[in-house]
Amino acid sequence: MMQMNVRPCLDEFEKLLVRMNTPRVMIDNAGCVNATLVMVDSVRKDGILLEAVQVLTDLNLLIKKGYVSSDGRWNMDVFHVTDLDGKKLTDDSIINCIQHSLGSIHHTRSKSIDGMTAIELTGTNRVGLLSEVFAVLSDLKCDIFESKVWTHNGRIASLIYLKDCESGCPIYDSQKLEIIEARLRNVLKGDNDIRSAKTSVSMAVTHTERRLHQMMFADRDYERSPIVINEYSPDVSVKSRLEKGYSVVNIQCRDRPKLLFDVVFTLTDMQYTVFHATIDTKDNGAYLEFFIRHTEGTPISSEAEKQRVTLCLTAAIERRASNGVRLELCKEDKPGLLAEVTRIFREYALNVTRAEISTLQGKAENIFYVTDACGNQVDSKSIESVRQRVGLDNLRVKELPLTLRNNNDKEDNVEGGPVLLALGSLLRKNLYNLGLIKSYY
Repeated sequence: MMQMNVRPCLDEFEKLLVRMNTPRVMIDNAGCVNATLVMVDSVRKDGILLEAVQVLTDLNLLIKKGYVSSDGRWNMDVFHVTDLDGKKLTDDSIINCIQHSLGSIHHTRSKSIDGMTAIELTGTNRVGLLSEVFAVLSDLKCDIFESKVWTHNGRIASLIYLKDCESGCPIYDSQKLEIIEARLRNVLKGDNDIRSAKTSVSMAVTHTERRLHQMMFADRDYERSPIVINEYSPDVSVKSRLEKGYSVVNIQCRDRPKLLFDVVFTLTDMQYTVFHATIDTKDNGAYLEFFIRHTEGTPISSEAEKQRVTLCLTAAIERRASNGVRLELCKEDKPGLLAEVTRIFREYALNVTRAEISTLQGKAENIFYVTDACGNQVDSKSIESVRQRVGLDNLRVKELPLTLRNNNDKEDNVEGGPVLLALGSLLRKNLYNLGLIKSYY
């Protein structure tokens, strides 16, 4: 008789474990006038904050405010999110996606691009470099499906997803891959980058932006002097709160999409755990505070390490900064299109500081941020000449997306939605009781 009762007990215990390890997600559109509230309640686990932020970031959502607390064995995050136009979320498909993705976050893998060969490039940036890279790939009959390019402190990192033009399949021929790598490495070396130019081939890159951060970090871009002094450089500081067992990271900078992801990923990749955090954005500015420890539980102990964290976080914030004029190319895709367009950029001495390249249903949808050769704003005559060459209807000058929310520089007004609002207040009170903030009002 006792054996007959064991199985039901085990079933109930297994259900309890599932409930404990499955994040509880609540989404409320009534708690704030200006934002949708997203609360994630879960067992504390290393990397859980990064996974939650990545879900929201990959859906192109803006995190206006946030409160994070994960002392003990439990983790509670509250995010105030909007779409890119600064509006509350009304699309049920997006809301359902958030609910499902955050609810299964312990079992979610980073998205990858299947059926493509990934080429990784790092080296010294220069005017015309992308033109040469795309010309080589065009000459070798490679079809570029998607690519992202970042530049920082005179360095460039790019991930290019491609396939064979003739077969439409990933490139498996080892001899052809060696030729691609060798020719691209020669382009990256140029006349003065013999040692640091690198190329590699991969069939499984899990998350493009995570990988780009890792590539630039490995390239030690954070140690290099900036080519252009940016008046909007972030203010990053690291202080010790040894009596509480934490190191405190404070960041003040211009707000932009994916800012929180870039910061949290960098801390996580550097083997730090975030225990408490507050995020606030207003008047085009972002104010972030993190209470961190090493993954083994100790705070930062030396001034040298504090300086390294400061440099690495500054670099992570600056890499994705949108410097220059934003040009959007929308045109029927064809072999050699990118080589052709970027060659025209080179002829007018336009330097590409960032690029997002994609192909959708046979149409190229590309975004380029360009400056002049010295990193300054490009004059309008040069831009118009480039547009004439590429096609006025195909290449358009676009303003930056409404990501800094000009209409929302006032505080979030609260009405209704007492549940999530109370949770946010609870988190702030918890931080206050721990002595980590001066006031929770």
